[in-house]
Amino acid sequence: MPMSSLLEQLIDALRVLPGVGQKSAQRMAYHVLERDRAGGARLAAALASAVERVGHCVRCRDFSETEVCATCASAGRDAHQLCVVESPADRLAIEQATGYRGLYFVLQGRLSPLDGVGPRELGLDTLAARLAEGEVQELIVATNPTVEGEATAHYLAQLARQHKVRPSRLAHGVPLGGELEYVDRGTLSHAFGSRSEME
Repeated sequence: MPMSSLLEQLIDALRVLPGVGQKSAQRMAYHVLERDRAGGARLAAALASAVERVGHCVRCRDFSETEVCATCASAGRDAHQLCVVESPADRLAIEQATGYRGLYFVLQGRLSPLDGVGPRELGLDTLAARLAEGEVQELIVATNPTVEGEATAHYLAQLARQHKVRPSRLAHGVPLGGELEYVDRGTLSHAFGSRSEME
């Protein structure tokens, strides 16, 4: 028996989510229609509202319902420190796991010339203008330790130095509680090369 076109559309729409293939999308669609239509209606309303009303902060490019997000508008944040991250999820991780009280700049990606992502797509002109204001003293580069993340980090460090801002980079290496024999070669090599003097 063929599926209804509305059911096919729902399954196809669910596949837009990362990591959701045909079977997972089909299970989700069936669950909503068989067991939780009220939850499905709430999901649809919340999704429609968020897509319509959530934009980007003009200062940091994070998701925001207002022109300037609550973090950038807060007088309690240290405007001398600016942490650059690749995504809103990275900003949230830092905010929840650390005591960092500075401000952020969200790239919404990383440099990837093969994918057509250059400085303009990452809003680096906006970042340069912000650094030129003279308030930022330290640019904390918190891009991921991938090939593209490292290339982006080097570009950001050069940009910071051009504006006489001190760049710093998150430490990478052996995870807390990890055992050396189980750490991958690249991580171990980077950690060994970046070792620092003990206090």
